[in-house]
Amino acid sequence: MGEQLLAADLTPHSELVVPEHPVPRSKIRSIDAHNHLPIDRVRERGADLDQLVREMDLLNMQGIVNLSGGTGDELRRNLEGLDLAYPDRFYTFCNVDWEGVGSAAWLDRALKALRADAAAGARGLKIFKDLGLRVRDEQDKLVMPDDERISALWDQAGELGLPVLIHSADPVAFFRPLDRYNERWDELHRRPEWHFYGPEFPSFEALLDALYRLIEAHPRTNFITAHVGCYPENLGFVSRMMDAYPNLYTDISARIAELGRAPYSARSWFLKYADRILFGTDSTPRLEMYQTHFRFLETADEYFNYSPGADIPPQGRWRIYGVYLPDEVLRRVYQENAQRLLGLAESASGSVSSGA
Repeated sequence: MGEQLLAADLTPHSELVVPEHPVPRSKIRSIDAHNHLPIDRVRERGADLDQLVREMDLLNMQGIVNLSGGTGDELRRNLEGLDLAYPDRFYTFCNVDWEGVGSAAWLDRALKALRADAAAGARGLKIFKDLGLRVRDEQDKLVMPDDERISALWDQAGELGLPVLIHSADPVAFFRPLDRYNERWDELHRRPEWHFYGPEFPSFEALLDALYRLIEAHPRTNFITAHVGCYPENLGFVSRMMDAYPNLYTDISARIAELGRAPYSARSWFLKYADRILFGTDSTPRLEMYQTHFRFLETADEYFNYSPGADIPPQGRWRIYGVYLPDEVLRRVYQENAQRLLGLAESASGSVSSGA
């Protein structure tokens, strides 16, 4: 009999042998429509933006969307350090300062700030998952996405032509008991602050209900839901929402682990909603990370690691399959949908790359 070990220590290596087709660069020039590159943090870490742009060229990438632009002076620093310093390579969204939310004074201040941020050059408005989980008004009441007191913010975004990229809830397992049935057991033990199970948090279902009531109530504003409609575990639900709300778009950021374990359903979903899905990663820009995303979207490879180099993949103990999307779908997902929503000029290099 072999050695005894704890289940948490079990990291079996697959012996399956199947064809592999690495994808060093995207077939269609691509835009990462969901990332976070706040310029203050970039400088603090000593990151080399010139090198990043060179790697983007190697990857056949047009640009990266920085969703952590902040507001006011912080936004201007991001625009100067990214968008203006590297024209048409970085696109920055603004954010909301929730301090004092719920009061008339806060609303006036927030609307004024949004107008100023749009005039300064923000390409959209990013709403983090704190709204619904941690943002509280002056009476210490949790503020949900569909709270009437912030409703005017969404209307103004629509009037300004700014898409609202909103993240509500998180993987369903984050809202379930952390027991032997939880498929994100490893991840939640590494990041216990991501566990939202308990009376101090709303349920996953309550957050999703509030999100889609918000989208329904503001049909003239384009919403981009982060992470596959904020419910990648249930593409049937996401499809029903996309059918119901023509102002609803979504990105695939940080969710190829979910999509890739249901490749038949995922491929059908991409084909049906090709005009409303955006490529995004929500991951630190690295060659291997992008190449894994390209492999997922462009090949029919089977059972590969969605996080190469990790013995225990970060999101769950499974592997993924590629969805081998046709060129016309790749073009929309990689580039055209982001260009349209963000008001970007069409790239002269938007066609299938030569592979050079």
